Amino acid sequence: MNDNLPPIERHPWPPYVPDGARYLFLGTFPPQPIRWSMPFFYPNRTNDYWRVMGIIFYQDRDALWDSGAGRFDLDAIKALLDREYIALWDTGMAVRRLKGNASDKYLEIVEPIDLARLLDGCPTITTVVTTGEKATGIIAALAGVDVPAIGIPVDCMVGGHPFKLWRMPSTSRAYPLALEKKAEAYRKVFGR
Repeated sequence: MNDNLPPIERHPWPPYVPDGARYLFLGTFPPQPIRWSMPFFYPNRTNDYWRVMGIIFYQDRDALWDSGAGRFDLDAIKALLDREYIALWDTGMAVRRLKGNASDKYLEIVEPIDLARLLDGCPTITTVVTTGEKATGIIAALAGVDVPAIGIPVDCMVGGHPFKLWRMPSTSRAYPLALEKKAEAYRKVFGR
């Protein structure tokens, strides 16, 4: 046993899966709680995921931001997810933060997602979207396919469930792509 290894962290939330979900968006793992603006997926105030969704569905980058509270509006987010049949989860169920931050580069996945089990519980999901390179690599390995190029879907099968796998650019501000370009890439998933 190596006592110098960072502790293992378990994922803090269950998946969010609306009835009839058709899309499953998968990140890697949440940042540390000190970075959360809410106890939900993509909680970091500086992550662009909810701004991208605001642009796509409301033509307003701040549609899901509560400026008075200085955080994302969780009720508005859940209403959007339910209306658009979007499920959320992550690819890491247990991780070690090798450098004490949320960078995928320094996350060791100790226990990956059980995607087949999730799809067993929601067979209406036909589209899986990964929001970064590490998440994509995990799902591609589970499906036995090469990591796809950004924005080019590939046909996959896990646990007898067929789906299209889309690799999208990371919504982290560290990823060097303008917000509008990120939204343009994500918009393709929805045919908008």
